[in-house]
Amino acid sequence: MTPTEPKSGATPTVYGQSERAPRGDYSRGGLVNTDYTCPQNYAIYTEADHNTYRQLHARQSALLPGLACDQFIAALPLLGKPERIPRFEDINQRLQPATGWQLVAVPGLIPEVAFFTLLANRQFPVTDWIRKPEEFDYVVEPDLFHDLFGHVPLLFDPVFADHLQAYGVGGLKANRLGACEQLSRLYWFTIEFGLIRQHDGLRAYGAGVLSSPGELVHAVRGEQTQRIALDLLRAMRSHYRIDSFQPTYFVIDSFQHLFDLTAPDFTPLYAQLLALDEIPPGLILSGEELL
Repeated sequence: MTPTEPKSGATPTVYGQSERAPRGDYSRGGLVNTDYTCPQNYAIYTEADHNTYRQLHARQSALLPGLACDQFIAALPLLGKPERIPRFEDINQRLQPATGWQLVAVPGLIPEVAFFTLLANRQFPVTDWIRKPEEFDYVVEPDLFHDLFGHVPLLFDPVFADHLQAYGVGGLKANRLGACEQLSRLYWFTIEFGLIRQHDGLRAYGAGVLSSPGELVHAVRGEQTQRIALDLLRAMRSHYRIDSFQPTYFVIDSFQHLFDLTAPDFTPLYAQLLALDEIPPGLILSGEELL
């Protein structure tokens, strides 16, 4: 992934390979800012869109007990009533006093530097379009449901919220050091697909797991799933799958554990990674303990 600085206006961003252009209107008649934020165009949501959100929310919520971490389940009602797509400004009235974060609308995927900058300023970008009914089970790009349902509840947790801001600051530094790819892998294996150890067993906290019915069960309960303790170098060396369930998941002991683990300067780690082999998806190294 190559970071691209927005210059004049906003243009679509593509991560990975795709046969079609990214979805989302990146012009909006000049309403998209150079930092890729824009007003949430609430008027465009149809009754079908609200129905899709309501059905997605109901299906995923029913799966959470015993699979999602306690902090996520406790904070989910703070998104508001699930009957209709929430207004971001309404969530912000609860989120900003809780942890100092705010949601900002974006038209779709945005470049890494723009993304890191928003996180560093405690602004979380939420895609403002929602998948079509025919994409109910799978959508190629992150949509409103993934971003809102999967990511936002944990922004109400003070420790997790501080970690995500620190990640944004670290991302800007990684960009200067040419290490965005390595840091993006850590994001993938923690914020998107991370597992956490609770007193009553393993649970999911990653948004990509929490917003997917199939992967939620696979990650936490799958008999063939590989789960190992999070190690920074190990995660940043590891390739991941974007076209199927993950074969390997990384486990933390708590959000404070994640915050403390990622607090030191990553510059020496980036130097070490240059001398280490990359790890293909699903490979377990000698001596690694499966949890």
